[in-house]
Amino acid sequence: MFERRMFLLAGLSAMPLLAAAPALADTNGDRAAAFIKTTSDLILGAMRGAGSAEERRRILGPIIDKSLDVDGLAKFCLGRFWRTATPDQQQRYTAVFHQVLIGNITSKLGEYQDVRLTIGRSKQQDDVDLVSSSVERPNNPPTTVDWVVADAAGNPKVIDVVAEGTSLRLTQRQDYASYLTHNNNDVDKLIDAMRQQLTQ
Repeated sequence: MFERRMFLLAGLSAMPLLAAAPALADTNGDRAAAFIKTTSDLILGAMRGAGSAEERRRILGPIIDKSLDVDGLAKFCLGRFWRTATPDQQQRYTAVFHQVLIGNITSKLGEYQDVRLTIGRSKQQDDVDLVSSSVERPNNPPTTVDWVVADAAGNPKVIDVVAEGTSLRLTQRQDYASYLTHNNNDVDKLIDAMRQQLTQ
């Protein structure tokens, strides 16, 4: 389950390689695009000064907390099992979810050094903004990636990445649901499996 993909992983790993963003304007779409560009610059600056994997995780943690709705994503990915989990399980799951997210992003950054990501148009959809982009990797066809940004006018947060039409947070929720269904809906087992991922 966990080897398939961590939601946001492919898109977030490419963040430091953003090529350009549209000029700032007064629309939410432009604010969302500028937010993605600013976040990528922060990650790139942090990674340049980082040494060990532990140091990278320490530096990236606050940036991820600021740019992603980590708690909201954790709750979304657990889906219906969030309602049946105890408050203690919810707290432990959210904590390890945060650690797994940082660990996955940190471990993947080095694999995307030659990636070019170009920001395209932004558009509003319901109460979020979608920032389109094209990811180009050597010897691979371009990949279309949409960044879903909530509250672009206030406190913007990335809440999903849609790669080639596939929502990565929905995929992660399906992975968790499948794991829990095959393990007696035991949230503690899911938490233990996620912790094991951190040691790999």
